[in-house]
Amino acid sequence: MKINWTVRFKNPMWWVQIALAVLTPILAYAGLTMADMTTWAALGGLLAEAAGNPYVLGLAAVSVWNAINDPTTKGVSDDAEVMQLTKPWCDK
Repeated sequence: MKINWTVRFKNPMWWVQIALAVLTPILAYAGLTMADMTTWAALGGLLAEAAGNPYVLGLAAVSVWNAINDPTTKGVSDDAEVMQLTKPWCDK
């Protein structure tokens, strides 16, 4: 499994995608939306509850897997061109 983590870590959109991959299944399981998270204590409590629920952890893990895996390549690797990048590719 060859994934260019350096490029992914430098891409802010990837971080947003990972955050949503974790939060969305947790919120959906709890029947909440982001609008319901009005305090840091509420968000912390929700994350603590999710950490103790194997089903919710499984849902979040599948979402993170989907955010990491590139469906345009065979297997679970980035293609050779992506592996050569040192920063996110930009179409200019």
